[in-house]
Amino acid sequence: MRIGELASLVGVSTRAVRHYHHLGLLPEPARRANGYREYGLPDAVALARLRRLAELGLGLDEVRDILADDSGRELAEVLAELDADLARQEEEIRSRRGRLAALRRQAAEHGGLPAEGPVSDELAAVFGEMARTSAARPGPEPAMAAKEREVLALLESTGQAGRRRMADLLGKLTAEPGAMERMYEVYGLLDALAEAAPDDPRVGRAAQALADCVPDAVAAELAVPGREGAAPEGGFLAAVHAQFAPAQAAAVREAVRLVTERAG
Repeated sequence: MRIGELASLVGVSTRAVRHYHHLGLLPEPARRANGYREYGLPDAVALARLRRLAELGLGLDEVRDILADDSGRELAEVLAELDADLARQEEEIRSRRGRLAALRRQAAEHGGLPAEGPVSDELAAVFGEMARTSAARPGPEPAMAAKEREVLALLESTGQAGRRRMADLLGKLTAEPGAMERMYEVYGLLDALAEAAPDDPRVGRAAQALADCVPDAVAAELAVPGREGAAPEGGFLAAVHAQFAPAQAAAVREAVRLVTERAG
């Protein structure tokens, strides 16, 4: 058989046959007087086995190891490893599909996905309520609301335990009737400080309004340094404050002081 006939018989390309020769996976056959390769039945059997092994998902290096072991022990070991790897991939695909299904459910329930997503169902519910509150108010959404969502989405990414704790705190923050409406009033007060000086009298009013939005139960938990769910310290808070204008940062810091003082 010529190389084209061999390739057609086994169902591979002539390029694949030449590649297998180059890698030493398929021995070179004898050549005719005119220089053309002459393939026989053993070559076809070997090439068919190569194809079957490759279709299992084995790498060519693994195929070489299998072909070098006449006892078949290497094949059994590699196939067991391949099966375990496929099982891991299957579980990962199942997990990813579960996450995608949750995102599609969020989009259906909340009229689309937030720009900060993907997020948990709990945070998506909060963002959905924010969107509804913003839509019911005149004018564009306060810039502070968007910054708040970015920080919340970031905090949720810090670990499973912290995610559960934050979901609990957000539930308490938004449980009281009118809580989100009051928070949007605070966002508006903070937006108004974008061009203000840190000693502007409005800083104190915005700080007090922000502190008043935090229920006592939440204040007590947020005020304990190092406690799960407490506000992160150090560089994180500095980075958060850095995104605010000076007067806005002053109002947020003062609100934190008021909340901490109230919590004792």
